[in-house]
This record gives sequence, structure tokens and C-alpha cells, in this order.
Amino acid sequence: MSTQPNSVKRFIAYFSMEIALENAMPSYSGGLGVLAGDTIRAAADLHLPMVALSLLYRKGYFTQRLAEDGSQTEEPVDWRVDDFLTEEPARASVPIENRRLELRCWRYSVKGVHGFEVPVYFLDADLPSNSEFDRNLTGSLYGGDSYYRLCQEVVLGIGGVRMLRALGYNDLTRFHMNEGHAGLLSLELLGEEAQKAGRTSIRGEDIEKVRGKCVFTTHTPVPAGHDRFPVEYLTRVFPGQLNFFDLSDATAADLVKRILQAEQNVSGLLDAARQGASVNMTQLALSLSTYVNGVAKQHGETSRQMFPEVPIEAITNGVHAGTWTCPAFRQLFDRYIPTWREDNFSLRSALGLPAEDVWAAHLIAKHELLEVVRTKTGLHLDSEVFTVGFARRATGYKRADLILSDLDRLRQIAKDAGQFQIIFAGKAHPNDAGGKDIIGRIYKAKKALRKNVPIVFLDDYNLELGGKMTSGVDLWLNTPQFPLEASGTSGMKAALNGVPSLSILDGWWVEGHIEGVTGWSIGEPRRGPGSAAPADNQAEAESLYSKLESIILPLYYGERHRFLEVMQHAIAINGSFFNTQRMVQQYITDAYLR
Repeated sequence: MSTQPNSVKRFIAYFSMEIALENAMPSYSGGLGVLAGDTIRAAADLHLPMVALSLLYRKGYFTQRLAEDGSQTEEPVDWRVDDFLTEEPARASVPIENRRLELRCWRYSVKGVHGFEVPVYFLDADLPSNSEFDRNLTGSLYGGDSYYRLCQEVVLGIGGVRMLRALGYNDLTRFHMNEGHAGLLSLELLGEEAQKAGRTSIRGEDIEKVRGKCVFTTHTPVPAGHDRFPVEYLTRVFPGQLNFFDLSDATAADLVKRILQAEQNVSGLLDAARQGASVNMTQLALSLSTYVNGVAKQHGETSRQMFPEVPIEAITNGVHAGTWTCPAFRQLFDRYIPTWREDNFSLRSALGLPAEDVWAAHLIAKHELLEVVRTKTGLHLDSEVFTVGFARRATGYKRADLILSDLDRLRQIAKDAGQFQIIFAGKAHPNDAGGKDIIGRIYKAKKALRKNVPIVFLDDYNLELGGKMTSGVDLWLNTPQFPLEASGTSGMKAALNGVPSLSILDGWWVEGHIEGVTGWSIGEPRRGPGSAAPADNQAEAESLYSKLESIILPLYYGERHRFLEVMQHAIAINGSFFNTQRMVQQYITDAYLR
């Protein structure tokens, strides 16, 4: 069945600052956007009446260039919007300071496995009627200063709701905020409720109605990661809305107190600005949502500790199986598990796949990855050699260089337990000096180990390269600093392709890990007293080395049939569960129909 996007009533609006839909369409930077794209694909597969909103980034995130020493430079992404998107005639506007910012939107239709479509609208401020500053608000993803970022969030949240109304979406019952960037949509909904009641300021009854419509997913496991903006910025952006909340109403006054995280009620926004108060976007979204969730069970616990006053559930992330399963494994599943695309849970039958066919599919994926390595770097890696993969955003807490803590130990492992090679990828944010330093350290280790352990760093990590890496390596490595991994999804993608993980027990791996069955852990579980203690890098590196030397390499080279059993369990146990089909079904029952 094929459906036109506007021929079906939509009840769920999904807002995300970034959404990854195509490799050459730079509407994403990393995990948040990839998750959003996979969520929308699963919604289309499930015939969910959803519509999605994001911003159009004409300059994208950035193209990564790496020098011979690993120094990263960034270049704007060159792409033609109308090669991918269709402009809609609808227009909307939002107030920025004392001017009106005009918006248009572009549509992308995500088609599900049975032809059902979910429309995704990208808001665009690049119109001649707007000032240069305003036109650039949909220029770069995560670019500019804090004020620029706030204005972008005004466009996403307030402009997004107004554009949906202009497009005729008037039956929406749920507004899903994928992280706090979209939190300002709740203010627009409050304004709508007040206007219906013939008022210009917000009271308690408006708050309750809006709270019943909003769903909020938080992805950030540390307080410092949540967006905060000085109230002075808000008074600058909205000079005509200083009395937006009726502070004589107890519920409204309490809401303002919570989102400002003030110890006592404030007399108004100007008073709060004079006191140097700031708006916490996560608190805004938490306070105005009927359902709030973290993105893994461990992350739910962490979030409840950060925000004990709010009931926070957990829906563990997933990945879109049809997207992240490589062609060789798709063909294998189509042959033996023909319902796997419609029913991801049927992948549990992977335990019955012929082992020789699983290995043959894996070798095809591995050869494809090594061909990418050859094309990008000129290096010819050996397909017979055990290959470790690590591809994440290059930033401190992800610790890409943990495996490189002791180069002599790596040389000895390669000599005693069997040869191995490592393929890295990942971008550092342009302002993340520490992340850039990590890439530099990997390059130094690459040079030092060139005769013993081949190391490759593939530049400009994107959707396509992510697919090649998660399907083509023999082992997926993940070494975040506990408890800073909210979920992580790269290991889920690897599992769909029979690639087991070696990972710190954080994020999704707390749930997906069965030692020696779906993969292996680094270190011990971190629960109870002392679980928040700083990571012991030396001890965790030693655990990594020990598992690699004593268990994983001997299994790969000496007991291939047992290694294949782990591969098949990774598909059957983790691939069948950690997917967005299951995840979206949980959102439907727990959040959308609540």
C-alpha cells in the first residue's frame, strides 16, 4: 500500500535537531541524528501516523580532513537541497528580537517496508526577506555561539509547531521532543492554549493541557551536557513576551521557578535576567511532558539521580534493521528468515543459520570494508587477520585511545596470541580540542605500531562508512567512561551483522551483554556503592588486553566454530531486540497511547 504524506491524519509530531536520512544529505552530525532517522524509518514500517521536523543545514555539519599527523580541519559540506528535498508552498514565521523571521520548509518522505510514508519537514530560514543573521540560522549544525544556538532552537520548537499548523496538521495529539533542543515547542503549545481561552498569559490549566501532549526523550547522562541559556537571551529574543506567564497563578509560578532552577519565585523575566538566571532546556521539557524517558535502563537510573523530582522511565534505543544490515546478510536473512524485515524479532532464528553461510556473508562484508580502506588510504589490509573496529565521535569520554594505553603490550599480544589490526573512524567537534588530540594520539600510535599492529584511521565518518565498518570488522570495540554512555548504538548495528562487541558495561551493553555468548565485557559491572567512582583507565585497559589475548584471539584463530556461535548469538539475541521496530512499539504503548 502506498500513501501520500498528507492523505493520512497524523497524530504524532517528532522533533529533532538533526535527522540522518541519506549519506550525502548532511542533516546530521552523529548518534542523535542517526537514531532519529532510524526512528522515523521504523515508524514508516509500522504505519505509525507520524510527522517529523528538523532544521535544514545548507552548510551541513562539516567534511573532515586529516593531515599526516592526524590534525583535523573542517570544510563546509557542498550539497544541493533540491536534489533530495521538495519545497512546500507553506510559510510560517517566528519572532526574533523585534523582527519577524520567515520560514519555508522542504519535505522528504520516508517510505516503510509496505509503502507507508512518514513526511519529514526541514525548516529553512534562507529567504530574501530575512536578515543575514536570520538566514544563517539554518546554515550550520551545532555552529555559532550560545545565542545563535538559542535562536536555532526557537526556529525548531516554535517555528516547527507553526509550520505544522501551516501545513494543515491540526489533529496532532503527541509532540515528541528528541532531546531538549526542541523544548521551546512547549511554549508555543502553551500560547495556543491561552489563545483558545482568550488570554495572553499562561495559567495552570494551559500547563496541564500541554503536559498531556508532550513526550520527552533525554539522551544526556551528565548535568553539564544539558542546554542552558541566560534569561537575558530570552528577553532579548522575545522582548514582547515578558509577561508570557501569569505569575499570580501558583502553577505557572512554580513552572517558571523549576525551569529557572530558582530557590524562590521570581517576580518576572526581567527580574530573573538581572539576577543572572538561566533557562534549563531539559527542565523545561521535563516539566511539560506527560512521559519522560532515558535511552537505556542504566541511563534511566542515571537520569533519575539527576532529576529525582520527575518520574523518568527507560526505553532502550535501537537501530533500523533493514538499514544497518549489510547486503550480504540481507540476502542471507531473506533466504532463511524471510519475515525479518517486517518482524525483526524473527531474527532470533539466526541460531539455525548454516554456520558456513554466516561466515561467507561475513567475509563478503569484510572484503568490502578492506576495499574502502584501500581506496581511502592506499593500504592493503589482510582479510585473514583479525580486525577490530572503533568508530565514534572523537571526544574524551569515549576513550578511543584506551586500547593504545600500552603499545608494548599490544605488540606482545600480536606476537603471542595472533595478529590483529585496528580500524578507527570518527569526527571531533570543531571546538573539541581534546577530541582532536585523541585523533593525534591514534596517529602517533599508528606510526609506532606499523610493523606489529596495522592501524588505520578513516576520515570523514558518515552513514555509509558506518555501515561498512559495523558489518566488516570481526570485533566491535566500545570503551566509554562509565556512566557517560547514555546508550550507544554502533554495537547494535554490528550485532545485526554478526559482529560481537567487546565493551565497557555501560549504556545498552549492560542489557545486551552475555559474557562469551553475545560478546565480552571490559571490566566489571558498576552498580551500587562506589559505582560513580572515576574510571580506572589502567585497570580497564588491562581487562581489554586480557580478554583479547586470552579469550577472543584464541577463539578466532583456534576455535572458529565457537567464534561463529558468538556471531550467531549476537544476531539472534541482540539483533532481534535492539532495533527501532521494538523501540517504537514501546513508545506507542508507553508514551503515545498513554
